[in-house]
Formats: sequence, structure tokens, C-alpha cells
Amino acid sequence: METVRRCNQCGAPIDENLSVCRYCGEPVATQKKQQQYQQSTPTYEEQPVYEQPAFQANVKTKSKTTAGILAILLGGFGIHKFYLGKIFTGILYMLFCWTYIPSIIGFIEGIVYLTSSEEKFYRKYVLKNK
Repeated sequence: METVRRCNQCGAPIDENLSVCRYCGEPVATQKKQQQYQQSTPTYEEQPVYEQPAFQANVKTKSKTTAGILAILLGGFGIHKFYLGKIFTGILYMLFCWTYIPSIIGFIEGIVYLTSSEEKFYRKYVLKNK
């Protein structure tokens, strides 16, 4: 049983020798081109698998809860900055701890850490340090 080629645009039957539909004028691929396209197009199983973005919830990393608690309780000494790998900033906090300014900033940072989402915290504070 022979299958009849049909136009993709209007559905009308198409002669195998024509490259344009005689009813709607839509260009159509010849049978050879269709076979080449089907052979060159990868199937679902052959297509590459892409990995997830950098954030993955099950990966062991810095905890936003730990960073937030350290910032609230010991933020004046910059302990949360050392925990997050920002050594220079942690040293600056230690140098100026006598002014109580790092304590205020640390308290605010702790609240920001605790209220941010896991993904946002990971992108902003963990991935930037790598």
C-alpha cells in the first residue's frame, strides 16, 4: 500500500516530483530530503543530557542557617565571613570590632542570610567564593 504525501500547510496531496504545493504554494521537501532529515535528526534517546544548573539541594555546602546564626551571635568578630571563605573581610571585621559597627552589620547580614532562599544564598555567597 502506497502512502500519499501531503502538504504540511494545507494537507492536500502532493505529487512526488513537485517541490511546491500546487494549492497553497508552500514549499515541501522532496522524499530524498525528508529521508535525509529523518536520518540526521537524533531521536529522543540519542539527544545529549544536560546537567542541572550549579545549585543542587543535595550537595554538601555552606549552610545558610549556620552562617546566619554566626553572623547574629559573633558578627562583630567576622566569624561568619571566615565561615563563608571571605578571609580578608573577616580580618577587617576583627580589626574594627571595637567600634561595634561590624556587630550591627553582622546582625543585619545574619537576618539576610536566614531570610534568603537556599538557591539565592548558594549563588550569592557560596559560588562567588569558588
